[in-house]
Amino acid sequence: MPKLATCLWYANEAEAAANFYVSLLPDSRVDHVHHAPNDYPGGKQGDPLLVEFTLAGHAMQGLNGGEAQPYSNAASISVECEDQAEVDRLWAALTADGGKEVQCGWLNDRWGVPWQIVPKQMLRLLSDPDRARAKRAFDAMGAMIKLDVAELERAAAG
Repeated sequence: MPKLATCLWYANEAEAAANFYVSLLPDSRVDHVHHAPNDYPGGKQGDPLLVEFTLAGHAMQGLNGGEAQPYSNAASISVECEDQAEVDRLWAALTADGGKEVQCGWLNDRWGVPWQIVPKQMLRLLSDPDRARAKRAFDAMGAMIKLDVAELERAAAG
């Protein structure tokens, strides 16, 4: 087990969530599934209890806690995307089967986990030395749900 990992709480779907997440991003894998040594609230002996996985090189854990706990936007998984195609692919996968679009590149997946799906061009536009250009891009982002690179570029250009 790594010294530091982000742990996500699930009622009983940690293994399904981990398998789904690792299918989305390179340098991702399920590392180990720990099974409950005894019955516990919400689970039985032998059920998956803790799933260790690597998501885009980052150590993660999924914990089956027996009762769903709400997530908040105070913490999220942020993915810097190479291009619009990657934004679209991840957005479609993460909002499928009960996921929800939020705003400004934010969404919640089917388990309620908050994600930010951000094209790297957005970060470049926000740090543009031409502050008026950066402001136009920022304002355009504020009106979007899923970020659209072409529209952000058009807005920045004025």
